Amino acid sequence: MARVIKIDNALLKRFAKSSSSKKKSKELNAFFLIVCEGEKTEPNYFRSFPKQSGKIIFDITFDGGGISTLKVVEKAIQLRDRSQQKYDRVWAVFDRDSFKANSFNSAIQKAEANDIKCAWSNEAFELWYLLHFHNRITAMSRDEYKKAIESAVSNSLQKGTKTKNKKNKTFEYKKNDKNMFSVLEKYGNQEQAIQWATELNDNLVGENFSKYNPATQVYLLVNELIGKSEELNKEIIDKYEAGQ
Repeated sequence: MARVIKIDNALLKRFAKSSSSKKKSKELNAFFLIVCEGEKTEPNYFRSFPKQSGKIIFDITFDGGGISTLKVVEKAIQLRDRSQQKYDRVWAVFDRDSFKANSFNSAIQKAEANDIKCAWSNEAFELWYLLHFHNRITAMSRDEYKKAIESAVSNSLQKGTKTKNKKNKTFEYKKNDKNMFSVLEKYGNQEQAIQWATELNDNLVGENFSKYNPATQVYLLVNELIGKSEELNKEIIDKYEAGQ
């Protein structure tokens, strides 16, 4: 499934200049492989990103589901190495959940050693959802995340509708909901979520990742998908220019 994202003005000017002699500007293609621990929650979310916005077209392949943290990374390596497609990015998406600390840490370390990027969360992927509403800085269980997300979205739903003659609207969080991206877009704040996730990430020291709860690096993948990764944008333009 193709994704198209916006690139910043400086990079757009550079691309426009390199293409000025052409009657029709050529598209910039980036190929992603995203391997997820979850079977539906994460893939449903990432599949929902806008398809058209700018010059870079993303062709995203999803795989995984129902496997452990280390297996996610191993599968990402295997799929990349066996594929005839040269991927610009390979991501492994997984949570700490109830996995042992050494398994979680080893998965991240193996990914880094094999040039696989990790969008990991401790404890759950739902932390990323909650950060669209609150700056969560203390640990929560998976069940608590569900309740907190329901409360945050319900509060947004009720704003401006609470009257004596109206029943308060409530939101029920369903783990595999295909509409979570649109719910977060309408009632949450993605930019704020990125900022708060970045601040949590700034506290990471060393390789004992399992001890940092809450923490998530999902924002790094999101930044690439919405065109805010200068590193990725430059790589794609460099690749295009090298092929001219």
